[in-house]
Amino acid sequence: MPAQAFSFGFFLFCYYAHAGTWSTYATLFFAEHGMTVGQIGILMSMIQVLRIIGPNVWGYVADHYDRRVTVLRMAGFAALLGFSGFFFGSTFGHFMLAMIVLNLFTSGQAPICEALMLSELRGDLTFYGRIRMWGSIGFIVSVSAAAYALDHYGIVALPAIAAALLVLTILAAFRLHDVPRQRHQEAPLPLLTLLRRREVIAFFSSTALMVAAHTSLYTFYSLYLERSGYSKTVIGAMWSLGVLAEVALFYFQAPLLRRWRPMSLMYLTLLLAMARFVMIGAAAHLLWLLIAAQLLHAATFALHHSSSVMTLQRWFSGPLQARGQALYMSLSYGIGGSLGGLFLAQWWELAGPASVYYVAALLCALSLLAAWLSSRWQQRDGH
Repeated sequence: MPAQAFSFGFFLFCYYAHAGTWSTYATLFFAEHGMTVGQIGILMSMIQVLRIIGPNVWGYVADHYDRRVTVLRMAGFAALLGFSGFFFGSTFGHFMLAMIVLNLFTSGQAPICEALMLSELRGDLTFYGRIRMWGSIGFIVSVSAAAYALDHYGIVALPAIAAALLVLTILAAFRLHDVPRQRHQEAPLPLLTLLRRREVIAFFSSTALMVAAHTSLYTFYSLYLERSGYSKTVIGAMWSLGVLAEVALFYFQAPLLRRWRPMSLMYLTLLLAMARFVMIGAAAHLLWLLIAAQLLHAATFALHHSSSVMTLQRWFSGPLQARGQALYMSLSYGIGGSLGGLFLAQWWELAGPASVYYVAALLCALSLLAAWLSSRWQQRDGH
């Protein structure tokens, strides 16, 4: 186990506790303040839009000055300052400004932490899942606890809860220290050369489509369940169930990663994602089927994420590691997530809530096609 395993785990616990609590209940907070479904979709899409910019900006700053932990801490303070805006004002423009500032800084924290972890692990992902799972545990604990607090005090308490978790994230960043970089005799390949390869383009297209499909969950799942008659406690429990499955997969994934090729695992996750979204769209009032769909989060998020990270190491190892993580976050979660959220928000208003999840299943099918093309071109070109 790496020397900073506990510190990494503590930071990820706090970071995803805040991210999970805010993303899970923010739609209800905005709805309470009179925002329309279209406005909520735009506000929530800022989480993804700023991932296009933030990771690359802060990743470049951290690498250029060789002070990744310092950037991590400064971003935490700036995010807290931006989040304070949710305590004042209640117009769409006011919320938009607060979302932009908050996510500009928080979006860069996860890839910097991941880059630090990968540097300390030196490319060996044996312990990756057992450290990364603490982010999922933080999500479960916080979302479940917040559900009870919000049922008792009302959605008005959400900003105070999320702000407190941001403070804990800042404190966790002060436990981390920079990891010495690995020295490489060979010069890194030019980044643009890698990005022009058709197999790399197909890979990022696949991950972007998968994330776009998952915005049907990240942006609308809580609202979908609430409008289907479920309480905030049930909503929180459903999110926690999905992430509990995710934690179990992260903990036990090492044998899978050793036995199967990353791309084979990715094919499996995409097929299961198609099934999951069809189940959600068809089973709004069948709790047992919704529970089964949530358990599939183990594959559609955790296993897909790990297989993506392993695939990235094929092209973006060594000196390109941090930039590879930043690009993965920006292209997949930034571009894919933002376009998916905006498109599905319009689709919700046009065709209704359930149809959103059928569209998500179609996006997963397209993601599967792109992943297959990436694998085929890798084998053909020998890259």
